[in-house]
Amino acid sequence: MLLALMTMVGCEPVTYEVFATVSGTVVDATTMEPIEGVSVILSPSGKNTVTTADGRFEFAEVDAVQYTITVMKAGYSTNRKLVNAIAGETTETTITMEIKK
Repeated sequence: MLLALMTMVGCEPVTYEVFATVSGTVVDATTMEPIEGVSVILSPSGKNTVTTADGRFEFAEVDAVQYTITVMKAGYSTNRKLVNAIAGETTETTITMEIKK
């Protein structure tokens, strides 16, 4: 009887997003122009990527936790930023870099 009741009600499984996406743009702190070829490291995931011509980067399907994004490029000072990745969402951020003096 319970099986018949469950069939009539229609038990749809509930799904939850468990992963997040972290993306953003790396820009020059003075000009606010995007910077291409910046090494971007997402810690503690260990993932890394390089920015595109428009200064963009993306880390898809990462755990929903707090990360430190580290950006590095020759001629610029290294910079870091904390972000909170939220399950089922894209966390968007902008990170500035200053030219080394």
